[in-house]
Amino acid sequence: MTKNLNSIALLGTSADPPTLGHQALLKGLITLFPRVATWASNNPTKNHGAPLLKRQKLLKALVDDIGDPGLELVPELSNQKTILTLETAAKLWPNTELVFIIGSDLASQIPSWFQAEVLLRKTRLGIAPRKGWPLNQEHVNTLESLGGQVELLPLNIPATSSSKLRTKPKIAQIPKAILPILLKHNLYGLSKEIL
Repeated sequence: MTKNLNSIALLGTSADPPTLGHQALLKGLITLFPRVATWASNNPTKNHGAPLLKRQKLLKALVDDIGDPGLELVPELSNQKTILTLETAAKLWPNTELVFIIGSDLASQIPSWFQAEVLLRKTRLGIAPRKGWPLNQEHVNTLESLGGQVELLPLNIPATSSSKLRTKPKIAQIPKAILPILLKHNLYGLSKEIL
């Protein structure tokens, strides 16, 4: 993969809560793209464990801890409809190649997203492989048949899952930068008493 100096990686996430997987993905994207924009959003298919503003605060703490000038939190990209996120991104960064990033676990879902074909024509799709969620070539073929330019990113993202952390918190899978916020607000069943 060659680095296009006029591109930006766009990573939306529920950040519910951010995990070591999110941290690894953000750090990996920084090595592949000159700029990375991330945001917390409400996923219409999920029941969230914390309000959006708290999840934005958690993601901001993670971004601040990574501390790379090429990585920024851009809350105005948050929208339940990805096509509207891309329209906002195109206004923020005109004449820039937009690369929408997803984990391999989402590849099968994109065809059912609102205006999926239009979305796929507006962006290049970067798929980050997640351990435990192998990418199915049939899903890639479907995305390409809908007009998508699909690229498998050379990353190795650990098998961490926000949904599993919500039901059974594991301190070892939580980035150190966000742990104080989780404890302060008693989020996701974490409190100082269980440490």
